[in-house]
Amino acid sequence: MARKRELPVYVSLEEAAEMMSLSTRTIRRRISDGTIPAYQCGRRSIRIRVDELEAALRRVPSARW
Repeated sequence: MARKRELPVYVSLEEAAEMMSLSTRTIRRRISDGTIPAYQCGRRSIRIRVDELEAALRRVPSARW
């Protein structure tokens, strides 16, 4: 049997902002500075891959006790 290929999941700016608890303006700034890769589909519709959105997060170092 042929294996079904998993397609990446794309979200809109608004959905990405909601997922990350940020404003759409901040998401746009991160796209502009290259932190979050984005794709344009059509004339104005911008989409972001969920896995790349998660990869843009960085862990904050914490002090050890």
